[in-house]
Amino acid sequence: MLAPFSVRGFRFQWPGDLATSWSFEMETIILGWFVLVVTDSILLLTLFGALQYLGTLVAPMFGVAGDRHGARTVLCAMRAFYALQAAALTAFAYFDALGPVQVFVIGSLMGVVRPSDIAIRYALVGETIPAGQMVGAMGISRTTSDSARVAGALAGAGLVATLGMAYAYMAVTALYVVSFLLTLGTARRPADIDLLARATALRDMIDGLVYVRRTPHLYAAMMLALLVNIFAFPLMAGVLPYVAREVYGTDQTGLGYLAASFAFGALVGSLLLAARRRGIHAGRMMIGFAVFWFAMVLVFAWMDAFLVGMFVLMLAGLCQTLSLVPLSVMLVQTSDPRMRARVLGVRMLAIYGMPMGLLASGPLIDGFGYAATATGYGLIGLVATVLIACRWYAHVWRPEAAANAG
Repeated sequence: MLAPFSVRGFRFQWPGDLATSWSFEMETIILGWFVLVVTDSILLLTLFGALQYLGTLVAPMFGVAGDRHGARTVLCAMRAFYALQAAALTAFAYFDALGPVQVFVIGSLMGVVRPSDIAIRYALVGETIPAGQMVGAMGISRTTSDSARVAGALAGAGLVATLGMAYAYMAVTALYVVSFLLTLGTARRPADIDLLARATALRDMIDGLVYVRRTPHLYAAMMLALLVNIFAFPLMAGVLPYVAREVYGTDQTGLGYLAASFAFGALVGSLLLAARRRGIHAGRMMIGFAVFWFAMVLVFAWMDAFLVGMFVLMLAGLCQTLSLVPLSVMLVQTSDPRMRARVLGVRMLAIYGMPMGLLASGPLIDGFGYAATATGYGLIGLVATVLIACRWYAHVWRPEAAANAG
């Protein structure tokens, strides 16, 4: 499990990713609850959640930058930007000038950059880790975000409750600064001079999109990623503050426990993958566990007992990791190395399904209630996952398929 840490760059990257992920999750809890309490509107909450994913539209360009200049250079620039934005929010909170407008504006700016962080960190893993250690490295890398969803969610809720908004955001800003400094210590790949000389950035992006479209197992993976972002994540992440208050009648501490339950299940999945010494059938895993994930969406839709709801969220988090980490491993291992960051950038484009699902869920919950909306999302997701498996059966399900190699 610890073999990837024999690589010097990974010893810097992992704690840097961890600090970044903690900050992300603390911000999600702190600002989501702030918007809900100040505006008392599920529509504005879902709008704010959707703005966090604005950057999915430009994620392929971050991938282009990663292929051209190296993932480490791009990641350092992104994390410096996070620290500046968090410092601005800290200043507003400290001088008691923080309101919904400032939160929406700064949240939107963060939303342009933040969705591409995980793609670039995976590209950096692909640049530095030997192929034989890739599954373990990806699993360990994923623990940074999964553990942050446990500890970061609880820390975010606890800091605001005990210290107030300003001091909570000082902690967030400090973590971003630490993540930037640690990322400076990772391995740096020189810029690709040939790529810079022979093509424009737009041409590079188009080449990445065409490459994915013409590679069946990559295209199937992108369709599945889009599907879970539209119909699974919004109901288990984006509207969780609403579920905590309206379904379970709890406060921001209870919200932290719900978010942490989903993350704990995901963390268990990451550790299971990190401990594997052999390859995995990535295509089969991403399809099979997506089916189980949507089944958990259906169960959670009608669950009104808090402790049982936490358990269901834990199982959903486990299924999420065992579906999406194999998907990412497959993208890294089976893509042309010169296209890797662009392929991962296209993968982040699929996250645009998250704001689509969030924006649709607000009016649907207002009109039909959470249970009915979540049931509809879960059923559509189940049927569509089966259709993806049938449509690309030869490329993602057969044992000898490229998606299941290794």
